Amino acid sequence: MERLCLDCGTLLRGRADKKYCDDSCRNNYNNRLKTGDNLVIKKVNSILKKNRAILAALNPNGKTKVTSKKLISAGFNFEYHTYSYETQNGNAYIFCYEYGYLILNDDSCLLVKKEEKLWLG
Repeated sequence: MERLCLDCGTLLRGRADKKYCDDSCRNNYNNRLKTGDNLVIKKVNSILKKNRAILAALNPNGKTKVTSKKLISAGFNFEYHTYSYETQNGNAYIFCYEYGYLILNDDSCLLVKKEEKLWLG
């Protein structure tokens, strides 16, 4: 029974369970399988990074008020965030990593920065 490389289709010789002719073909095959998922993840991460950068640039002191239009004109995408936090009085803060905002009634947003120490390890 002939066995062919899963990547390039070359006839395989050697072990009965061999799937690829060499490491290059193995890497090419596996990279091709992951490409679709990676593109979606890269796109979402790119949007999250941009949102974070916009919030950081407009909020250098840790707390400020800006209009929603100013966020939108800077390219902020309200559809993407990392988490939300609801206070005891019912205010819902939306966060993009450590930077967040609270949508106010007068078409403005209160920008905040959450000071949190992360323990890595």
